[in-house]
Amino acid sequence: MNHKIGKYHLAAFISKMENEGLPSPVIDTYACYYHKVIKGESGLVYDRDIEPLSPDEIEDFNNLSGYVDAGENAFQQTVRIVLNGGLGTSMGLTGPKSLIEVKNGKSFLAIILGQAGDHAVKLAFMNSFSTHRDTKLALTKLEPTKFPDSFLQHKYPKILQKDFSPATWPQNPILEWNPPGHGDVYTALLTSGKLQKFLDQGIVYAFISNSDNLGARLDESLLGYFAERQFPFMMEVALKTPADLKGGHVARHKNGRLILREAAQCPKDELDAFQDIRRYRYFNTNNIWINLKALKALFDEQKMLNLPLILNPKTLDPRDDTSPPVYQLESAMGAAISLFDGAAAVRVPRNRFFPVKTCNDLLAVRSDCFVYMENQSLQINPEREELGLNDVVKVKLDPKYYGKIDDLDKRFGDGIPSLVGCDSLTIEGDVLFEKDVIIKGSVCIKNRQKSRAIIKAGTVIDQDLIL
Repeated sequence: MNHKIGKYHLAAFISKMENEGLPSPVIDTYACYYHKVIKGESGLVYDRDIEPLSPDEIEDFNNLSGYVDAGENAFQQTVRIVLNGGLGTSMGLTGPKSLIEVKNGKSFLAIILGQAGDHAVKLAFMNSFSTHRDTKLALTKLEPTKFPDSFLQHKYPKILQKDFSPATWPQNPILEWNPPGHGDVYTALLTSGKLQKFLDQGIVYAFISNSDNLGARLDESLLGYFAERQFPFMMEVALKTPADLKGGHVARHKNGRLILREAAQCPKDELDAFQDIRRYRYFNTNNIWINLKALKALFDEQKMLNLPLILNPKTLDPRDDTSPPVYQLESAMGAAISLFDGAAAVRVPRNRFFPVKTCNDLLAVRSDCFVYMENQSLQINPEREELGLNDVVKVKLDPKYYGKIDDLDKRFGDGIPSLVGCDSLTIEGDVLFEKDVIIKGSVCIKNRQKSRAIIKAGTVIDQDLIL
C-alpha cells in the first residue's frame, strides 16, 4: 500500500492508543508491527528457513531427577505466572474461564492457589480487562493465605483490511480492540512494574502457563534444571500426536536459534508439512520458563520485544460474519524463544499438558479418567494403565446438546459416568445420564428420537447403543 497513507493512519492509531492510556512500550511495539503490515509482511515462516529438531537436541524430562534439590532451593527465587485473560465464551460463559468448576468441586483458580501454596512459591495472574474484576472477587471469596499478585494484559486496535485504517464500531466500541495474544505478557510485566518489583524481591525465575492447563504444576526438577543451567528461556515441548496437528511446533532457524512456528504463521501450501508429526515432532505446550534478569536485560537493550508477528484476519464483530473484515495484530508467548541466545527446549510427558478448551475436554477431566495427586497435580488415573489404556479418553459430544456448560451440567446432573475403562465416547443426540453409569471400551451412543433419552442409574455400557 501507499506508505504515506500508512504513515497517516499510524498517527491515528497512536492517538487512539494514547487516548486509552496505553504506555509507550505498547504503542512502540504496535507501531513496529504496523510498519511490517503495510510493507506486506505476513509473519509467515517458510520451511526453507527452518529445520526440524532431532531428539538429541532436546533434553528429556525423565533425565532430570537429579535436579530436584536445586529446584527446591530455587523456590524462594521463583514466581509462577498464570495467563488468566480468557473468557469461557466458547463454552457458553461470559465470565473468566478460570472460574469454571473443573474437578472435585473446585475451579481452575482454586486448584492453582492450592498448587502454589504447596510450594510456597509467589503467584501472579495476568488478567485481561474482561477477567480482572471477576477474578479479584473470586480470590477474595477463596481467602488464600497469601493474596497473589496480578497485572493487566494490554489491548491493540483492530485494522480495517480495506484501507489499513483504525476500525470503528460505534454500536460497541469495545469490539474495536483485540487482545494482543499471550506474547504481551513480557511487555505487561515491564509496564506494570512487576518485572522490576520481582527482581527487587530477589525473584529471578518465572514459570508461565495457561490457567486452563492443570497439568502445568511447578515442577522441582524442571525448575532445578532451568536454574542450574542458567538458561535465559526454556520451552516445554511434547511429542505430537494426531490430536495436536494445529499446535505450534518448535524448530531450528537457519540463524541457529530455536523458533516457534504457529499454525497462523505457516504458508497454506506448506500445511501438510506443518502437520506431519513425523517431521515436526515437538509442539509447544505453552509452559514457559524465563529468567527475569535476562528479560530485563533484553528490554534495557532493545526498549521493546520485537516478537514475530501473527497477522490474524477476522471480522470486526466475531459474531457477525457481515461486519467489516479486519486484521488483528498478535504475538505468541513461546515465540520469545527466538530472541534469546542459548534458549532451550525440554521434552515433557503428556501429563503436563491437559488443556480444557471445550466441553469435551471438561467432561474428560471431571471424570474418573483423571485423579488428583497429593501435590494437587492432575494425573491420568493409574487404573487406566492397568487396563491397557495409556492415553486420555477421547470424548466427542453433540455440540447441539453439550456444547455449553449449562447444557452439559443438565445432562450429567447426577454425576459423570465412570470413564476410567473407556477408550472413546461419542454421543449423538440428546441423552441424559442418571447416577453411577459405567462406560467401557469404545462406545457411540446415538439418540435418533426427537425426545430426550435417559440412561438409567447403574447402567453399564460396553458397546454402541442406539436409542
